[in-house]
Amino acid sequence: MGVYSTLWEADDWATRGGLEKIDWSKAPFLAYYRDFDIEGCGVPGPANCAANRANWWEGTAYQALTALEYRRYKWVRMNHMIYDYCTDKSRNPVPPPECVAGY
Repeated sequence: MGVYSTLWEADDWATRGGLEKIDWSKAPFLAYYRDFDIEGCGVPGPANCAANRANWWEGTAYQALTALEYRRYKWVRMNHMIYDYCTDKSRNPVPPPECVAGY
């Protein structure tokens, strides 16, 4: 498992057709990680890896959203998500595995 970050070139697909302006005067753009630790399971999810009882996020309370949490999650996606590579058929004719597992 790894973490990847990108800074893209502000193409139309990444900026909602130019609606999101890039302030190039702030360049160079830098990002870094410090003291970063991650644990996780491969797709399709927890059934394929052993749970660690020391991880609070693996408890039953975090395995599914309540109806209210799901409505709020959908609202945030509808009102704040700019780009979703899972639904971008021109760039990903075949959806990546992580996209198929959660939809």
